[in-house]
Amino acid sequence: MYRFLLSRQWVILTLLALVLIPVMVELGFWQFHRHERRVAQNELIAANLAAKPVPVAELTSPGHTVPRSDYWRRATATGTFDTADEVVVRRRTNADDRVGMHVLTPLVLDDGRVVLVNRGWIPAAPDQKAYPDVPAAPKGRVTVTGRLMADQTTGSSGIKDLQGLPPRQVMLINSEQQAERTGREVLGGYLEMTEPAPAGDTPEPIPDPDHDSIGAHMAYAVQWWLFAAGVPVGWVVLVRRERHDRAAQAASGSTSADGSPHDGPSDTAPPDTAPPGGGASGGEAGGGATGGAQTTREPADA
Repeated sequence: MYRFLLSRQWVILTLLALVLIPVMVELGFWQFHRHERRVAQNELIAANLAAKPVPVAELTSPGHTVPRSDYWRRATATGTFDTADEVVVRRRTNADDRVGMHVLTPLVLDDGRVVLVNRGWIPAAPDQKAYPDVPAAPKGRVTVTGRLMADQTTGSSGIKDLQGLPPRQVMLINSEQQAERTGREVLGGYLEMTEPAPAGDTPEPIPDPDHDSIGAHMAYAVQWWLFAAGVPVGWVVLVRRERHDRAAQAASGSTSADGSPHDGPSDTAPPDTAPPGGGASGGEAGGGATGGAQTTREPADA
């Protein structure tokens, strides 16, 4: 009844279904884990943005790698901006997705160490090899508040660290690179400045990270799991349909081989049968009337 399942076509189809089921289940869990990470990140951002600011020196130090638990943590730093070692970071976008640059200015702390401060976004110069017009940093001793971020690398940001750039232009915000360039002790990570507000609304402050949306990862996970559940259901439907079609074909072939009964007369004549009462033939069978003259006995001579 189900021997057709051993055919090459059905073996391949069955193997394909057996491969697709775990793959789709795994893809569903992949999207589910992405959903979980997104929810956890949103909670972390919200908690760190709501936390009371602490001195940046309590969170990081030279050569320190900022842990993920401290990302977006609000921190304060007091010192003097060093505009002589200021650089711009290429290929950065603002809230309207316009491509420009970020202004990275070292803030020299009271103890002589330096923390990098991302003051915000500015448009790029018409000539990308030229240094753009950068709004002046606040003069004198200043206290800034910002979100602590980890050093950028090509692996973490996906941005290629190009070499041979024009003077005072960089691709990544990296404390080790700036420490090597300036010859100073630079705290690990950097601050995205939120206070004080820039004069004249430029550089444009970097907006808070999105921590409200969770994306469509959960919907994608459910979708993959439904696909995984649909594979065996579809396989069963195809098997039942194939079995039904083969049974109907077999029944039709059997009827054609047996033939159908004839309603008309037979083409073969029935054999002759002798009448009862002996071997008479011809006219005798008809009572002697038409078969010939009846023989009369003559009386013998005396």
